[in-house]
Amino acid sequence: MHESIGQLVTSRAGRDRGRPYLVLGVLDERFVLVADGDQRTVERPKRKNVKHLVFHRAWARDIREALATGRRPGNQEVRRALAALVAEHFGERDGQPEAQGG
Repeated sequence: MHESIGQLVTSRAGRDRGRPYLVLGVLDERFVLVADGDQRTVERPKRKNVKHLVFHRAWARDIREALATGRRPGNQEVRRALAALVAEHFGERDGQPEAQGG
């Protein structure tokens, strides 16, 4: 399994700039599939160029384990894991990370 599966990322470009996601899949060296369980569901993940993402040093272990065993996590599970990671990694700043990079 790729090391970025289950990793917290933030979009740095596009209409979703500043929005946090979890990586659910790796298509190739340039593109990953991300979801937030809300606007981008597990059934319809967003294809994002890795150049347009900020990769943070935080992983949703339960999502990663589910994907490793071949089970697709539910949207509620993704939302819960994402909220916990955002709160832990970014603190209590209005629940949204700042857009970084350029």
